[in-house]
Amino acid sequence: QVQLVESGGGLVQAGGSLRLSCTASGGTLSSYNMGWFRQAEGKEREFVAAITRSGSNTFVPDSVKGRFTISRDNAKNTVYLQMDSLKPEDTAVYHCAADSLVISGYDRLSASRMDYDYWGQGTQVTVSS
Repeated sequence: QVQLVESGGGLVQAGGSLRLSCTASGGTLSSYNMGWFRQAEGKEREFVAAITRSGSNTFVPDSVKGRFTISRDNAKNTVYLQMDSLKPEDTAVYHCAADSLVISGYDRLSASRMDYDYWGQGTQVTVSS
């Protein structure tokens, strides 16, 4: 069973940048389509980015489009979330997640929490105004 660990969170001023990393043990990330979600205090977990196994396709919602970029380096068994132009409303715990669905010729880019099988514990991102 793959175990995911996020890192790179911290405190940053509005307008700043952070790069989050998600590494895996007990499995190879190249076997999974990957996603990033965030959960602010008192709110539901929210989708922020997804990437296919090969990294050839990505998807981000309008709320972070143009500011957040997801990428991966399968050789390093790592997925990244580059966050630029951060806003106070981006403050949350950020989680990476792995989607184990395998269908020949189909790579799912899902925004649904229900489609992800493995989750990391998260890393806190705090954006001050």
